[in-house]
Amino acid sequence: MAMFRSLVASAQQRQPPAGPAGGDSGLEAQYTCPICLEVYHRPVAIGSCGHTFCGECLQPCLQVPSPLCPLCRLPFDPKKVDKATHVEKQPSSYKAPCRGCNKKVTLAKMRVHISSCLKVQEQMANCPKFVPVVPTSQPIPSNIPNRSTFACPYCGARNLDQQELVKHCVESHRSDPNRVVCPICSAMPWGDPSYKSANFLQHLLHRHKFSYDTFVDYSIDEEAAFQAALALSLSEN
Repeated sequence: MAMFRSLVASAQQRQPPAGPAGGDSGLEAQYTCPICLEVYHRPVAIGSCGHTFCGECLQPCLQVPSPLCPLCRLPFDPKKVDKATHVEKQPSSYKAPCRGCNKKVTLAKMRVHISSCLKVQEQMANCPKFVPVVPTSQPIPSNIPNRSTFACPYCGARNLDQQELVKHCVESHRSDPNRVVCPICSAMPWGDPSYKSANFLQHLLHRHKFSYDTFVDYSIDEEAAFQAALALSLSEN
């Protein structure tokens, strides 16, 4: 239980504070949604833990029977999610430099500006591609697990990437009661290809809305410890 509280406290510390702080970059970070990493758009706050997200970003979590906060993973009542009026109004009062052209833009207009900023588009186009740290002449193994696309465990639809799999299951299998193996987890080194999720749809929305390699910074041991602590906490409630 102590481990779980420690992990939750660490996650809560990553949530930006509500008020302004010194420095333009720090100011923008305070009004950045921890899911989409953009300035809040129509923000809402979870009543129990106080964490704030864009209304649209939080929507998938509200579509399951027992939602968990995407940041601290604590259960919350979807009826106690309210519009974060204080957060929505404040970005209109502050400016920060665009990460591309460095022009100071009102935070409330930052999303629109970035979408049309040529410097930002240029940075994205010039983003370096992945290359091996050390050149190698070794052939690429043919038995590497496919962790890019997956098959739907309900109907077998193939070639779905992570986000497409989530969307497909939400739209086509929302009421399917069958226990199925998560194809994403089973493709991971630590995955159990025989473990069937009791609520696969909720598992998808909470664990796989975003990519592991982009948004999860746990080692395998840390991930296992976190899941064990979370399971223990939920069993005690």
